[in-house]
Amino acid sequence: MKATHVKRAFKYRFHPTDAQAAELSRTFGCVRKVYNLALAARTQAWVLRQERVNYNATSAMLTEWKKTRELAYLNEVSSVPLQQALRHLQTAFTHFFAQRARYPRLKSRKKSRKSAEYTTSAFRFQDGKLTLAKMTEPLGIVWSRPLPEGAAPSTVTVSQDAAGRWFVSLLCEDPGVKPLAATDTVVGVDAGLDHLLTLSTGEKITNPRHERHDRARLAKAQRELARKAKGEGANRAKARRRVARVHTRIADRRRDALHKITTRLVRENQTIAIEDLTVRNLLKNGRLARAISDAAWSQFRTMLEYKARWYGREVIAVDRWFPSSKLCSHCGTLRDTMPLSVRTWTCGSCGVTHDRDVNAARNILAAGLAVSACGAGVRPQRSSPGGRSAMKQEPLRREP
Repeated sequence: MKATHVKRAFKYRFHPTDAQAAELSRTFGCVRKVYNLALAARTQAWVLRQERVNYNATSAMLTEWKKTRELAYLNEVSSVPLQQALRHLQTAFTHFFAQRARYPRLKSRKKSRKSAEYTTSAFRFQDGKLTLAKMTEPLGIVWSRPLPEGAAPSTVTVSQDAAGRWFVSLLCEDPGVKPLAATDTVVGVDAGLDHLLTLSTGEKITNPRHERHDRARLAKAQRELARKAKGEGANRAKARRRVARVHTRIADRRRDALHKITTRLVRENQTIAIEDLTVRNLLKNGRLARAISDAAWSQFRTMLEYKARWYGREVIAVDRWFPSSKLCSHCGTLRDTMPLSVRTWTCGSCGVTHDRDVNAARNILAAGLAVSACGAGVRPQRSSPGGRSAMKQEPLRREP
């Protein structure tokens, strides 16, 4: 099988020396300052003069800022992360004007992610040791897995999470990613809360509910934080890190579980049909928002789609308005209503008893195959007793 060269980021923890931690902290602050200054300048130019300022203009501004007394400290760190911050801002505006994202926001010292990106001119990678610009010693990286043989990082991103852990991400070309052998296996996937995923085969994948399992520990840490006096005190900082450690534990376990599930689905199936859920709107439901966030449906879809691209698989998203739960997968009859409390139901036309989630997964699979390249169709669907069509004329949308 011919290898497909893809860019992959390999993320590792590292333990900086005191000097390295101080240098990186200064770099994070300078990156944040440059990003905010450039955003303010671009916003002001548009509001006052209806002028669009591009990356080249903000790069020239950076040169002038470094010459001022107030911002002379920008010269103390590597210039590459600062230039990369301007490129990231340019990308944010590109997405905004293309209506793919909201207007860029200022970076907060406390809430924003601490990170800095280095390109090849600002680091040296030799004999498995990574040395960044302005540093004399290599980073103390914990090599939990090897890089691809002969791989040379094109970009290095250093970050620190809210729990105080340091990470380095190396972007490399990985020639080892190969399309998997084609298979005839297809599957429909219905996302839920009682079960994280229900497959059209009838299999149900348990929802780990990581946040619920650590809820008592999180609540205790948050109560301790609330009792600390507000400000920059050391005790409050320690309490904040304890809260962050619980959050990172939840996020790490959730990410690990999703990686295992998505890898398995991609390896076993040629075509995977899923529902095009609007998670942002679903989170407006106050009773279910916490459980929906813990299920991480958006993260599941993101992982599934990029792994499918890597391994030559196909993911099809069925229109969110497709009545997968109310439609009989056996005869095509559409019920008028289907409350969430109904978990099993019997079709009034054909008499088949359905598990709600398995039936929905089978309908999602049939609808997905109807628009896939394999040319399979959906069983002819009857109208419900009320005379409504089971499916709109063009309710499906195929995702790239």
